[in-house]
Amino acid sequence: MKAPKPTPDFTFEDSARARGFLRIAGVDEVGRGPLAGPVTAAAVILDPANIPEGLNDSKALTAKRREALYDKILACAEVGIGEATVEEIDEINILRASHLAMMRALDALPAPPDHVLIDGNMLPRDLTLSAECIIKGDARSWSISAASIVAKIWRDRGMLTLAQQYPGYGWETNAGYGSKSHIEALQNLGVTPHHRRSFKPVHNILCKD
Repeated sequence: MKAPKPTPDFTFEDSARARGFLRIAGVDEVGRGPLAGPVTAAAVILDPANIPEGLNDSKALTAKRREALYDKILACAEVGIGEATVEEIDEINILRASHLAMMRALDALPAPPDHVLIDGNMLPRDLTLSAECIIKGDARSWSISAASIVAKIWRDRGMLTLAQQYPGYGWETNAGYGSKSHIEALQNLGVTPHHRRSFKPVHNILCKD
């Protein structure tokens, strides 16, 4: 029998508050796997007295619900957004680029947090703030859930804009991920400046040319 999926709550935030931290930021990134576009991270500091109802891992929500929660989060929380470019991804690798985006998201907050909850199992190497990793944090911490929603909506909207500039790759629906139609478009239309040349499917096409 499968164990029930975890649902996020404020346990990690409450634990941090009990240790004296008041400004607790949840951080998550989206866009590690796509063949095109930046990797995007968000940092969110929720107001414990005004938490939007229905927060969950962005992947567990419908598009309509994500959009509604995105607006609520921006209205009642402190939010910072950061990205690492395709060029940076190719130069330093996707893991380090993801951490760079997280650092930029934290720097974009109106004021620094006291403590940071980061989705995953590794802290960014340059992070000097008090912090902890939470594996599957987007499904366990409301702050990280909120960050996952903000990062996904922000990146999806950016890919929609790029799709209008580079039609034919389906970025408006695949968000740059390696869908069958995206791979076919790469083969037929070629590589754009927004494709990650260090990723194997893109690299292989470049090597054929």
